[in-house]
Amino acid sequence: MLSVIKRFMPAVVYVLSALAASGQAQDTQAEILRLDPRFDKLIPKEAKIEKLGSGYKWSEGPVWLSADQALVFSDVPNNVAYKWDKTGRQPSEFLKPSGDTGHLPDGSGQGSNGLTLDARGRLVLMQHGDRRVARLEPNGTFKTLADKYQGKRLNSPNDGAFDAAGNLYFTDPPYGLKKGAEDPARELDFSGVYRLDGKTGELTLMTRELKFPNGLAFSPDYKTAYVANSDPDRPILMAYPVKEDGTFGPGRQFADTADLLKAGKPGLPDGLKVDNAGNVFTTGPGGVLVYAPDGTMLGRIDTKVPTANCAWGDDGSTLYITANDTLVRVRTTTKGKLEGPPAK
Repeated sequence: MLSVIKRFMPAVVYVLSALAASGQAQDTQAEILRLDPRFDKLIPKEAKIEKLGSGYKWSEGPVWLSADQALVFSDVPNNVAYKWDKTGRQPSEFLKPSGDTGHLPDGSGQGSNGLTLDARGRLVLMQHGDRRVARLEPNGTFKTLADKYQGKRLNSPNDGAFDAAGNLYFTDPPYGLKKGAEDPARELDFSGVYRLDGKTGELTLMTRELKFPNGLAFSPDYKTAYVANSDPDRPILMAYPVKEDGTFGPGRQFADTADLLKAGKPGLPDGLKVDNAGNVFTTGPGGVLVYAPDGTMLGRIDTKVPTANCAWGDDGSTLYITANDTLVRVRTTTKGKLEGPPAK
């Protein structure tokens, strides 16, 4: 993979200039790398990386609220979720606490991580400190959707996505525990990927083969589930066929980011989204890595910092990116499906 990057890089690196002084200043170090001609059909050549907010400890889990025309995202260590709208102002506090609400006496203090919306537009949070998947209710309380598997408490749900039938699939690495994988409060000796039945509430283990499963997203037809593995020894993306009963078939390696990691690019495979054509946009070493459905890397949105997650917003043609201590966006030609119900 690294040899491919080196071969294309001299002719295709577009270093972006600063934006006009509008309060949405551009990160002048960030750049867009074009590694395959197909990339130009996804990200226009004039695209810019716009900075919308900064000053967070670790920004994560963005989700677009179509009803509000606003974006909500997590600042995990600060136990806060922020909201940004098109007024151009700095994001404002939306939820505090967001992920450690005192639900557990020994919570880590970590806030929400991944955020998504159900079919009714309700916010669903992967809560690190509370070690559960929870839904924000209209009265401002949280309803537990999943917190145990076979009687043992989950590690710390990280990222999730709904399928077309309203079932929630989510990952459960140990990142939200005080001492990570070695935390004595850990009850499960593996990191799983689960399916929460939208009708019965039954929790089913999909796979436990990944050490640090993280981001999760579906192909447009929901027949493939992509899962990122944030393991420095195995920094890969897996693709799992989704069977008719909703369980996973044997997975295959979709992409390997080891060469970028060895080259010193910051980050690990983390959050991901898929556009309507099946192209995979995943954060990883070197920003947001963009892969064709066949696994070819088409290009990178290189933020120059460890990058956590991304989400489609506006009309589906804007990619919002949580990059370390910042929130940025890139306008796209391609479109991705928005989460939750369609805008009215």
